[in-house]
Amino acid sequence: MSSSSKMPIQVWILSLSSFAIGTAEFVIAGILSQVADTLGVTPGQAGRLITAYALAVVIGGPLLTLWLARFPKKRVLVGLMALFIAGNLISAFANDYSTLLVSRVVAGVTQGPFYGIGAVVATRLVSENQTGQAVGRMFAGLTLANVLGVPAGAWIGNRGDWHATFLVVALLGTMAMLALAVMLPREASATVPRGEPMRRQLAAFKEPQLLASLAITTLGWVGFMTFYGYIGPIAEHVAGFDRGELSGVLVVVGLGLVVGNALGGRTADASLRGSLIGWPVAMIAALLAAGWLAPYKWAFLAAAFVFGVTSFANVPSLQMRVMKYGQAAPELAATANISAFNIANALGGVIGGAVIDSSLGEAAIPFAATLVPMLALLFIVSQEWRRSSPSGMAR
Repeated sequence: MSSSSKMPIQVWILSLSSFAIGTAEFVIAGILSQVADTLGVTPGQAGRLITAYALAVVIGGPLLTLWLARFPKKRVLVGLMALFIAGNLISAFANDYSTLLVSRVVAGVTQGPFYGIGAVVATRLVSENQTGQAVGRMFAGLTLANVLGVPAGAWIGNRGDWHATFLVVALLGTMAMLALAVMLPREASATVPRGEPMRRQLAAFKEPQLLASLAITTLGWVGFMTFYGYIGPIAEHVAGFDRGELSGVLVVVGLGLVVGNALGGRTADASLRGSLIGWPVAMIAALLAAGWLAPYKWAFLAAAFVFGVTSFANVPSLQMRVMKYGQAAPELAATANISAFNIANALGGVIGGAVIDSSLGEAAIPFAATLVPMLALLFIVSQEWRRSSPSGMAR
């Protein structure tokens, strides 16, 4: 465990792995039309590639984590990256829809266990007062995937062959796997407790506050994908950006995600309870501002940047609350939280889609995106108010 104020290089290697996985998750959206045309399927059928990936995360992740809990964590992380590489290589050489669908499941099933187990390993590599920052640094790879990886992957796929996009993702995964194998010390495996028997791990979910924490993640995160998933149509049809400028809008929001992730890690270390309550309030305010300022091009862009900051600042505290109450099975609990994030992504997409197809249109999406987070905020306050807080539990 590091006593230095600097993040160990191993945490940054976990961030590189997170970058590769995050790019694989979202890049299909940027090449969806080309994939549909090449494979002779409808855009809706091509969209099921996203659904298949998400379902693999939600369902397969926890099951795989239960099985992997008995093995040393370094070996597990390297093995998961190898499986991730295999899934993307299958995608890179897929020439039919069914093969590509299966490859997305193979790649997707690695995400939950890697993020969950990797987050636990990251916290064991640093001192106790840096755990939030370590989790934040690891998930910074996901934010950078939205800023750099996804736009670059879409650019490669749309200017050449979409198969090349998956080859590049597999190359990123290979770099991360080799770095983990070389740089992650054996002690990292030893400092994370070896997995408990499956029945004992599942018993961890008898803890009410763990279940409450997973519910908080799901409810609190719905607003992100409700807005972010449809930010393109809002920027184009309400704010007045040209279609060629939309990638720039996404980069600005992505920069906000990076800033928010770093801020969230620091505030979660300083006060977990304050971070759990404060950042959802800030995100709701940012969404309302984005809705009110949507007709004004540059004001909307500023509001979208603030939304990026306030939304991803929630991530470290949400993950830390789950890990706090899931100590009996930390890897499984952390992986379940990744599933909770993906359930929220699915719900946000459904809500945003219903609003954009209704008479309300794009302009109403930022306001609709606040509804579920408001419920989440009430739930967070009620749970933090009711639960017992012995000395040292709440910081």
